[in-house]
Formats: sequence, structure tokens, C-alpha cells
Amino acid sequence: MKFGIYPGGRAATVCSHPPDPAAIGDLVDDLAGGNAFVIREYVHFFGDATPPDVVTSLGAGDELAHLTMPDEWYVRAGRELDLVVSYIPQAADLPGWLAFLDTVIDRYGHLTRYLQVTLEPNFPIPLIDGSAPGVLEALTLGIPYARAALDRRGLREVQVGFSVAEPPEWLGGDDEFWQYLSAVPQRDFADHVDYVGLGLYPDAFSPVAPRGTPGDAASLTVHALRHLREHSLPRARIPSGTPIHIAENGTPSGQPRTDQAQCDSLSDMINTVLALREPLNITHYELFSLRDADSASTQPTGTLGLVTDTYHPKPALTLYRDLVRNGGPASETPTGIP
Repeated sequence: MKFGIYPGGRAATVCSHPPDPAAIGDLVDDLAGGNAFVIREYVHFFGDATPPDVVTSLGAGDELAHLTMPDEWYVRAGRELDLVVSYIPQAADLPGWLAFLDTVIDRYGHLTRYLQVTLEPNFPIPLIDGSAPGVLEALTLGIPYARAALDRRGLREVQVGFSVAEPPEWLGGDDEFWQYLSAVPQRDFADHVDYVGLGLYPDAFSPVAPRGTPGDAASLTVHALRHLREHSLPRARIPSGTPIHIAENGTPSGQPRTDQAQCDSLSDMINTVLALREPLNITHYELFSLRDADSASTQPTGTLGLVTDTYHPKPALTLYRDLVRNGGPASETPTGIP
């Protein structure tokens, strides 16, 4: 299992402080402990109709100039860049999107190990790709286009994939998304997919059952993982040999939660992932995120970090560091995993 993290300290429009590259570098080095480590970053395609204030609200104005850290940082010390290319125009623009993929590959392809084409296109969440007009075509045309573009540039080692959100029942389900993929010939889409990412936040945005009971974070994690592998991916003709990456996983520490609750939930979710990594072919786990977006926020997106928005460590930092360095469970595996 490869581990990783998003280092930027932004969650959608929430970001209370600019990133501190020196603090990020020290924390990531401490987490990795000399191991290979995946670094997740995001760039966004907005098209021509998106108001400038939307771009600014996501901190996306300079994404093609630089990511969170200097370019060379992403290829040192065993780091691997997982670069998400998000599609969120306010009007469908497939020619512009494909041209943007070329631009991103020209700019960052030489730094990239994993190229994620679209971000969670299966649910219509505001400011996430599932809400964008033309997103299904952007995904199914974008995957093979990106693969061919990388190959033309001699970047055949870069893996191309996409991510989906969970759970399947959320927002009324995502059956329409998988039905669409089921109608796309395998040679036109599934054969070009190197991995499928999962955004896993079972307890971040709504209450769940108490720890150790049915419906808690661990059991919801099992449900999300098994549903993706055993039900959804076969519909899209994506075989069991195609790995699942936990592309994002997190839980908040802010009120009414606590630092200890964040540790307990992360421990249960990560250990569940580790228990299922072999039967479900899960090869990567990336935590969201290194830093809080806004430690004073009452929104769950504000306090998903391992450290506060001023880089003060929370107990979850030690938990994740120990897990990464040991390459195994942070505590006993949760019971009840089928």
C-alpha cells in the first residue's frame, strides 16, 4: 500500500491562510519517513463562461504557474504527484477541455505519476465536476485523450484514472452515472483506465452510528468499498485487476467533534481499508488533508487536517505518521469486516 496526502490546506472555497512551503516540507518528510509518498494536487478547467470570482474563490488563478510547492519538490525523496484535472465549466466545452488536458500535460506531465481526469463526476455537488454540463462526455472522452496525449510525449509511465464519491445512496444515488458508463464500449473507455479513485468521507458530513455498531464509520467504509468494486465497476466493464485508490479520505475534528474522535474515526476507516486491500485490490491511500482549511470554521470542511491552519499538530498527525512508517494498521482491525 502506498500512502499519501493533499498538502495545500484548502477545501473548496475554505482557506484561512496561504500555504507555508517550509512547514509543509518538514511535515511531509516527517510523515513519509523515507518511504515513497503520494502528493495530491488539483488544477481546474473553468471554460470561458465562469465568472472570475468563482475562480478566485477556489484559489485557482495561478494553478498553471505553480502548485502548492516548487516543481522539483514533487519528484524528490520518493514523492509521486497525483494530479487531479477537474472539469467545472458553467457551459459544456469539450474542445476547450481537451485542449486544457494538453496544456496541463505539457506543464506538469513530466512531474506527474497519476493523472486523474475529472473529480467525482458521479454526483452533482456544487463546485465539483458532477455539477458541470457535459461532465460525462468530459470523462469518457478525456480518459483516452489523456492517455494518447501522454503516450505521444513519451510519458507512458503516467497512470490515468478518475475518481467517484461515496456512498451510493448519497444525494439519491448515482445510478444514472454508472448506467451511462455501461453503455460506453469497453475499448472506448474502460480499456484506458489504469485506476479508479474513491472519495471516502462516510462520517464527515452527516451523523453516523456510534463506533463499533452497525452504521458506524468502519461499516460504512466497508459498504462503500465493496459496492464500488463488486457492483459499480463491473457495470462500467472495469475489471478487478484495475486498482482502487482511496483518493481522498478524511474526518473533521471541529465542534461538535473532538481531536480524539478524529483519531478514532481515521483509525477505523484506514484499518478497514487495509483489511480489504488484497481482496478488493486497493493499492493507494491518500488522506485529505495535511492542514485545516480553517480551524475556527463550524463547517466540516474546515477541520479535516492533521494540523491546524497554523500548522500546530493534532493527535491525528502522530496516528497517520506511525501508520505510514509501519506500513500497517494504526490499531487493531475493526471487527465485523466480511
